[in-house]
Amino acid sequence: MARAQCLIVREQKILMVKHRENDYEYWCLPGGSIEPDELPSEAALRELREECNLTGRIVRETSIVKYSQNDISYTFFIDIDNQTPFMGYDPELTQENQILSEVKWMSLKEISERDRCFLWAAGLLGIPGFLEEIESWKDVISYPCDS
Repeated sequence: MARAQCLIVREQKILMVKHRENDYEYWCLPGGSIEPDELPSEAALRELREECNLTGRIVRETSIVKYSQNDISYTFFIDIDNQTPFMGYDPELTQENQILSEVKWMSLKEISERDRCFLWAAGLLGIPGFLEEIESWKDVISYPCDS
């Protein structure tokens, strides 16, 4: 499945959408499936409208990640000016089956390591300020493990 997503940053915080499926929760960038005959950039902007009630302007593409032959993720750095996001919906799901549960501006320290990994693949290092933040981190190894 091809996915298009939006990387939106304001004051070193990233716009994230929480998904809840049964007892499983995760944060990801606003985005979703690319419809037939739709360009990835068009899909990213459509998903932004649906999930966050925002219109945006594509600044540039930040990454294309091919997880498998048919699983590709396209990420675009998006400018939304001073708009305020608020919870939208997934039009492919009924109101009772919605998996979107929250929209929030989040700093890196608020995002789990698992969810943060996908941000690096999405091109977050290419967004002003984030490479500098990473360079300020110490050489401490931190890896989640069972204790």
